[in-house]
Amino acid sequence: MSALDIDDERWPIVVGVDGCEASDLAVRWAAETAAARDRRLRIVHAVDLAAAASVLEPYELLVPPVREAMREHGVDCLAAAKRLAQSVDAGLRVDTESVDGTPARVLIEQSATAHMTAIGAWGVSGGGLLGSTVLSVSAHAHGAVVVVRDTGTEQRTRRSGPVVVGVDGSEFSRAAVAAAFFEAGERHCELLVVHCWSDLRFGWFAGLPDAIADRGAESAAQELVTQQLAGWADKYPDVTVKRKLYMSGPCHHLVEWSKSAQLVVTGSRGRGGFAGLLLGSTSNALVQSAHCPVMVVHPR
Repeated sequence: MSALDIDDERWPIVVGVDGCEASDLAVRWAAETAAARDRRLRIVHAVDLAAAASVLEPYELLVPPVREAMREHGVDCLAAAKRLAQSVDAGLRVDTESVDGTPARVLIEQSATAHMTAIGAWGVSGGGLLGSTVLSVSAHAHGAVVVVRDTGTEQRTRRSGPVVVGVDGSEFSRAAVAAAFFEAGERHCELLVVHCWSDLRFGWFAGLPDAIADRGAESAAQELVTQQLAGWADKYPDVTVKRKLYMSGPCHHLVEWSKSAQLVVTGSRGRGGFAGLLLGSTSNALVQSAHCPVMVVHPR
C-alpha cells in the first residue's frame, strides 16, 4: 500500500521545528500545502535533554532553571513557527506540541498518523533542522516524508514545474508512483517519470549515449514503466504523464530534474535494497543534494 492509500482526512501535516532558517522553510512549505488541502498543520518541537547532557555538565540538567530554559526555548520556537504558518494563511488550523525526546524519535512517532511529515535541511550535506535527524526520519518514518532543503536559491520551495518520480520496478517504487500521481493531481501539474536501465553511476558506460541504445533493453524498460503506471492514468485522467528513460545514473538524472521540478518523489528503497537497508542510495542522494523538496515514500 502507498503512503496515501490509508490516509485519513483528519490526519494533519506534521512539521518539525528547531528555530533555524531551514525549519522555517519547512514550516512555510507545510503551511502552503496544508492550506491548499484544507488540512490541519501540527508543528512539533522536541525537547532533547539527552543531547543537552552531551554539552552540559551532568548536574546542570538537574537544575530547574536550566530545564525550564530549554522548555521556554521550545515554546518560543513553536510560537514563531505558528506565526509564520498563519502568515501564509490566516485561516489555517494550527496546533503546536512540545514533546520530550530526541527529534528523530518524536517525528517518527508523529508520522504514524500524519498525512505527511515535513522537515528542513540546509546545504549540500543535508544537515540542518535537527541535524542528522533528516536522514533518520527519512529512513524510519511512516508514510511520506518531505525534506525541504535550504539551497540558497528561489527554487528550494517553488510551486511551478512538474512532479518528478523515479521508478525501478520495486515494491517501494510502486508506493512512490501512487504518491506522485496524487501529488501531481493535487498540484494540477505534469508528472515526469524517470527510469534508468542500470543503477550504475552516470558516465559508467563511457562513450555510449545516455539514451538506451539497445532496442531490447529499451522495450523492456518501457514495459516496466508501463506496468508501474498501470491504472493510475485512469484514476488521474487530468494528469499529463511524460517518460524519460536513461541508460544509467538514477541519482544524477533525478538531481538534474530537481532543478526544474517543484517536487521529486522517491521510494525509501529501490530494487537493489536489502532487508536491513531502510534508505536506499538514490533516496539518500536526493535528500542530501536535490534542488527542490524531496518526498520519500514508505509503504504503510
